[in-house]
Amino acid sequence: MALKASGVALAAAAGLGAAGLLGCESTPRENASVSRDGEVWVYPETPRGEVVDVLHGVSVADPYRWMEDQEALELAQWIRQQNAVTDAYLDRIPERDAIGERLTELWNYERWGLPYEEGGRYFVSRNDGLQNQSVLYTMESLDDEPRALLDPNTFSADGTIALSGVAVSPDAEYLAYGVSDGGSDWQRWRVREIATGRDLPTTLEWVKFSGASWTKDGEGFFYSRYPAPESGEEDLAGTNFNQKLYYHRVGTPQSEDVLVYERPDNPKMGFGASVTDDGRYAMINVWEGSSRNNRYHYMDLSQGGVRGEVVRLLDENDAQYSFVGNDGPVFYFATNLDAPMGRLIAIDSRSPERENWETIIPEGDDALRGVSHVGGRFIASYLEDAKSAVRVFETDGSFVREVDLPGIGSAGGFGGDVDDTETFYSFSSFTTPGSVYRYDVATGESELWREPELDWDPSRFTTEQVFYRSADGTRVPMFISYKKGTRRDGRNPTYLYAYGGFNIPITPRFSVPDAVWMEMGGVYAVPNIRGGGEYGREWHEAGIKLRKQNVFDDFIAAAEYLIDNRWTSTPRLSIGGRSNGGLLVGAVMTQRPDLFGAALPGVGVLDMLRFHKFTIGWAWTSDYGSPDDPTEFRALHAYSPYHNLRRGECYPATMIYTADRDDRVVPAHSFKFAAALQYAQSCANPTLTRIETRAGHGAGKPTSKQIEEWADLWSFLVEELEFSPDWSRRAVAE
Repeated sequence: MALKASGVALAAAAGLGAAGLLGCESTPRENASVSRDGEVWVYPETPRGEVVDVLHGVSVADPYRWMEDQEALELAQWIRQQNAVTDAYLDRIPERDAIGERLTELWNYERWGLPYEEGGRYFVSRNDGLQNQSVLYTMESLDDEPRALLDPNTFSADGTIALSGVAVSPDAEYLAYGVSDGGSDWQRWRVREIATGRDLPTTLEWVKFSGASWTKDGEGFFYSRYPAPESGEEDLAGTNFNQKLYYHRVGTPQSEDVLVYERPDNPKMGFGASVTDDGRYAMINVWEGSSRNNRYHYMDLSQGGVRGEVVRLLDENDAQYSFVGNDGPVFYFATNLDAPMGRLIAIDSRSPERENWETIIPEGDDALRGVSHVGGRFIASYLEDAKSAVRVFETDGSFVREVDLPGIGSAGGFGGDVDDTETFYSFSSFTTPGSVYRYDVATGESELWREPELDWDPSRFTTEQVFYRSADGTRVPMFISYKKGTRRDGRNPTYLYAYGGFNIPITPRFSVPDAVWMEMGGVYAVPNIRGGGEYGREWHEAGIKLRKQNVFDDFIAAAEYLIDNRWTSTPRLSIGGRSNGGLLVGAVMTQRPDLFGAALPGVGVLDMLRFHKFTIGWAWTSDYGSPDDPTEFRALHAYSPYHNLRRGECYPATMIYTADRDDRVVPAHSFKFAAALQYAQSCANPTLTRIETRAGHGAGKPTSKQIEEWADLWSFLVEELEFSPDWSRRAVAE
């Protein structure tokens, strides 16, 4: 176990004096310092305000409301001093350098994306190992030497400007691409000539939650954007409403873009257009918040072009619909309407009444997660107890074959056009890095295209799947991955990770940080809790709104299973999650602080009474419910992590991590929770805050920042779970 700094050393490193953090008057707090084994931890003093809201007759205190002002100088000072305390803590952990070095070594391997063909050329992303951002390449055949087309590493010295989306024109003359700055969801789109690598002068501004889809003539593309903020600058906290669908013609300024569709009657609606393979239709996905229920409209581009009539084909918002492809006027959709596990249907736009819909692939026992229309067939991806299964069908729904996957894990890809003869997919597991395969749709043969080479031996590790019972008796699956030879003696350092929301499944996938954790001797456990999409719509809906407590109960039951079956014990059990998973960690550590040894809530939704007042937070009411509804307010108030911290309780050792430019889950969630946790903590377990700069919610984060972040997180757990990393069997060559 590493030696901890004395309180004097920590205070000096943080630049703290006897006065409070902000240089303003505030009430001294009894818990400004805590001691453990004769050592003292000193935190910045955080002023508590007197804000009290009365919500549905309930008085709700919000003493750290002032931290929602991201431009406040006082907040900037608080951030600096919190980071100073955290840095002082981490700097004294002797294993930290070795963990960072091993993360760097293992991360340094060539990684390929999935190739795709457009206009007789292939396009693929590649990272040589430690590049902050992957580079987009092009080539005429899969055997050619790739030519770099777009290198985001040239956009900024620190790698914090990332590629956020690409779309190649049908003739492969142009590349439309979006970039995000410092992790923000805001994007700027430009157009590049593929032959010359030269960018055209126009930049498309105020794009968010949008891709691009070219018309078949290659003259332009559809995209979606929001009105420019009144300030004229990117707003990282303001709410996002009134998205509109536009068409941009290459070579013209954004001011001349065609407004294709808007819904001023419903400012919550958002739009995403895709052009069918035959070029005739623009299919418009109409979404409203984070609900999986959506609408679908279309335009017949042969009748009026991009200024034609928008036909509201599916306008009930009664289920999830995902456009798969078309055969002339017949549209194929994957849907969970009257099929909680999903099915594929055909709708003839000439007679679109529901009684005329045809089921092509009926609902089965496994959750249907996606269908592609490639090579004249349907390729359907399923989850079978949270593991991938892929099946091929004829267009009449008759079964052709099961895709022979390399093992038990996650397969992704299988995209392409209806007339393509090939497609590509990736496959990985908790212990096997992702490889890329070429799949012949006609013969069913898979051919390995790229396999990673790295200093990692999968044969030394294993994954098993177990099932346990939650509080209400529900059977929940969990993956447990670990180094072979691990003994179940109750002493294994364990990292329990989950998400549990928004119909998103957590499936087996390789991660360098998780691999290093297992290599150090840690157990990595992933329960597939309710709220996710592992078992279709009903599994998701069992963990939303008034049933959100099921999610927390499932996670708590997973922890109890690991302890009862002697995988670990409370002092060696840590929990982690990001975003909605950060909410999960915050909720269970406030409900069961006695159960966990350490907690890592990342970029979490932690104030459940004000989440809907920032950026896209209003959209999450489909999962969480609304604080404006009296019944849903009571449920939210009952588990909101920020509001359920109790002064005088002993909480697990905690390191909250967030980023200053997160405009998905604004960092005020983490700031307020951190301040409240430090105020509430009654024992010597540290409550630290790690606040990344020039970073956002996570997408596009440079490799260097990812390595630094995980080195800090794992070092914190090494210290607080009191174990020494086991590198003894790392590599035979050593």
